[in-house]
Amino acid sequence: MVTAALKLPPGPRRVLGGNPLFGFLAFRRDPLSFLTEMAREYGDIVFFRMGPQHTYMLNHPDLIKDALVTHQDAFMKGRALQRSKRLLGEGLLTSEGAHHRRQRRLAQPAFHRQRIETYGEVMIAYAARTAAAWRDAETIDLSREMMRLTLAIVAKTLFDADVEADAEDVGAAFTEIMELFQMLMLPYSEYLEKLPLPATRKFERARARLDAVIYRIIEERRLSGRDRGDLLSMLIAAQDVEGDGGGMSDEQLRDELMTLFLAGHETTANALTWTWYLLAQHPEIEQKLHAEVDEVLNGRQEPTVADYPRLRYTEMVVAEAMRLYPPAWVVGRMALADFPVREYVIPAGSLVLMSQYVVQRDPRFFPAPARFDPERWTAAAREARPTYAYFPFGAGARRCIGEAFAWMEGVLLIATIARRWRLRLVPGQIVTPHPRITLRPKEGICMTAERRVR
Repeated sequence: MVTAALKLPPGPRRVLGGNPLFGFLAFRRDPLSFLTEMAREYGDIVFFRMGPQHTYMLNHPDLIKDALVTHQDAFMKGRALQRSKRLLGEGLLTSEGAHHRRQRRLAQPAFHRQRIETYGEVMIAYAARTAAAWRDAETIDLSREMMRLTLAIVAKTLFDADVEADAEDVGAAFTEIMELFQMLMLPYSEYLEKLPLPATRKFERARARLDAVIYRIIEERRLSGRDRGDLLSMLIAAQDVEGDGGGMSDEQLRDELMTLFLAGHETTANALTWTWYLLAQHPEIEQKLHAEVDEVLNGRQEPTVADYPRLRYTEMVVAEAMRLYPPAWVVGRMALADFPVREYVIPAGSLVLMSQYVVQRDPRFFPAPARFDPERWTAAAREARPTYAYFPFGAGARRCIGEAFAWMEGVLLIATIARRWRLRLVPGQIVTPHPRITLRPKEGICMTAERRVR
């Protein structure tokens, strides 16, 4: 609890004696602008209130390292991810403490480097099939196409399941949930969701549609009894030898699969969509990317997994797109005890926010931050910056377990599609970032496919 005697960091003081909903309403109306303005106006540590919640915002890489890495045990997940349990249950993204450590031990082998390399051929094959289905001068909703593609890949690589027949239904359900997530963040939503409101019923229906797909996958695998060498087989067979020696129930499997469905396709699809969007506006960068792809492939139609380390510029393009439009755009933590930060103390129970979108556009670490410039990702440029000026996959023990998977997927999918196509923005559309659980384009992005002539 913040007391009058506590020294507060700078912030919009009027909320203390005025409307206590100021911070919440401003954040809800335009989160990216609100957080950007707070950092620009008040500096590295900002205090404001969001309804009854006392909130501290950290805007410097050293402070982010302190909270997410050095003293990570002093925090638990923030309200957003606690409320996400309504969808994700007790999966890797939302669980805490011993349960999280147990689940991570069981899932970790599926993300070892050698196994991720075996997933690469599936990524390439599915991307090639998507690219082959497009027609010259066809207008496509790039956001929807990338969602379908990454959903199919995560289902095949991690669960050896074919969900392409369900892709439209799954995609629509995820979209509905993204919109309804705002309802879960309202003050006192824990009580509101118990009422038979239309939004509550819509959320329950969308979750039930996703559950039906996931429980079907689990049931089919249990009945077959086959070990297919994928993540689901590992999770079904795993015994926690470092803990209680037990395996996972269907409900625990459901929570992990739901988490990986969301994290494994939603975030990568957004990263890819924003990458194509930026390339379409910067033909000189697009030309360099095409030149690298053509040189590495040397006449072949598709890349191979062995090409991945050589697609260095392509990786730089993806890294820069995630700097400007990070799929995970803010991290929230709840302080478990009083936590000192420079000359201040963050009291127990306070919410701590760290925004990838804000810090990754800070001119102290990225000069001319609005400029799309993949050259920021040369080895020398990386070494000149603080490590946690860039944290699209989080940091510390809660760093995304699928980070290596996502990097390989992003690079190989861009290379596979760019080998055949240029993508051009349809004129006249307004493209707006839409921050919900992830950073989506609000109305999708319509693009025209132009076949490359080589």
